[in-house]
Amino acid sequence: MLVNRLSFFRGTPTLIASRLMSSKISANQAMISKPVQEVDKEMYDILRMERERQKHSITLIPSENFTSKSVMELLGSEMQNKYSEGYPGRRYYGGNQFIDMAESLCQKRALSLYNLDPAQWGVNVQPLSGAPANLYTYSAIMNTDDRLMGLDLPHGGHLSHGYQLPSGTKISYISKYFQTMPYHIDSQTGLIDYESLSKTSKLFRPKVIVAGASAYARIMDCKRFREISDACGAYLMFDMAHISGLVAAGVIPSPFEYSDIVTTTTHKSLRGPRGAMIFYRKGVRKVSEKGKKIMYDLDSKINFSVFPGHQGGPHNHTISALAVALKQAATPEFKEYQASVITNAKHFGEELIKRGFNLVSGGTDTHLILINLSNLGIDGARLETILEKINIAANKNTVPNDKSALFPSGLRVGTPAMTTRGFGVDEFTQVAEFMSRAVKLAIGLKSQESPDAADNRSKLANFRQLCEESTQVQELSAQVYEWVGKYPVPGEL
Repeated sequence: MLVNRLSFFRGTPTLIASRLMSSKISANQAMISKPVQEVDKEMYDILRMERERQKHSITLIPSENFTSKSVMELLGSEMQNKYSEGYPGRRYYGGNQFIDMAESLCQKRALSLYNLDPAQWGVNVQPLSGAPANLYTYSAIMNTDDRLMGLDLPHGGHLSHGYQLPSGTKISYISKYFQTMPYHIDSQTGLIDYESLSKTSKLFRPKVIVAGASAYARIMDCKRFREISDACGAYLMFDMAHISGLVAAGVIPSPFEYSDIVTTTTHKSLRGPRGAMIFYRKGVRKVSEKGKKIMYDLDSKINFSVFPGHQGGPHNHTISALAVALKQAATPEFKEYQASVITNAKHFGEELIKRGFNLVSGGTDTHLILINLSNLGIDGARLETILEKINIAANKNTVPNDKSALFPSGLRVGTPAMTTRGFGVDEFTQVAEFMSRAVKLAIGLKSQESPDAADNRSKLANFRQLCEESTQVQELSAQVYEWVGKYPVPGEL
């Protein structure tokens, strides 16, 4: 061994340097070419456990889905190695000829999927996620302190539509940057109160009205939103993050006909990578009383707001993966899938009602269901906790008149993820039964909570411990684990 090492250093200085460089390159190449299980066993074990959790859990969170193997391949591809600040044909770095092709293809497919004329609509596919995409849009067409109206968070809205407490505490920074006023749903019907919105908007005179929601199970009246927006001179922005896959498949009405701007995430019902898109109108916005055409100027404003206004280099691996997802979304198989998502949601809601669950608005037209648990004697935080213990992922959610988002009266569930895995109406009947059993167990365990628990957080911690110790919870957990594990996840077929 010593002789071999000495022989390595024999020869001219140039030859020695060459050998040393070759040795370093080989070691470096070996390191960066190894799979993660060899490079980082600790992280690989976490990945393995998460894969197992996903396979053996019932995913009911309506904003989650299982993306395709081909999308995953692009997310882990060489497309992530390139920096490309700017837009196709206008980059600030060299070597972007193929990145330009990928982004242009993604834009073309996005417009085509939603049947949009490129002369009338443009799209930016660079936003990193949905909430930033909404911020970029507001910033493009509003100055700080301009006025914005969105559905109130406790009534099914999203934080990125602006939210502040009745006390005035601004929870969403959107409400710091802009003046925000919420609109509400009717507490009796569970439907948006368009009359109240119409009256309030004429007084508040917002620059932007945001349609779209995070926990609203009914189809929104886009034509009515358009009329209300026109009456107060506001832009109508529709956030279709939750329903973009349903819209793409044509199983629910499209918001594009009536909207000035449409934003969306790409990973929910659309079943793509975690990203976002901003669609914006081009051409004539309106004609003045004197007959003068007033044009949209959203193209330059929105693109500038994304870059360089808020972001640097786009995530090219995500944009490339999105292009693949958009192609998949244009297929007959995807349309069939989305039809099943709605069929499953309606059936799931009916089965929940049979078991005593109260649904906000009485049902659903889309992929999600919002449950008001007030009549069952359990809250959303506790039910979410016990469901997690039995391998069902759902999320607590506020319902109208709730006082706390951390301990609300509601639970939000949906059907996109498990429909991807092959669930039909029979499977969702079984899920409804699992949830009913979980509620009964939760009520019993709640009665065993320690009286010494001082506040809600302490009580929930005590409840979580009781769940972990319960033999009945453990038995139900094992039953769900085995049952759902028989259904494949993408890539197993």
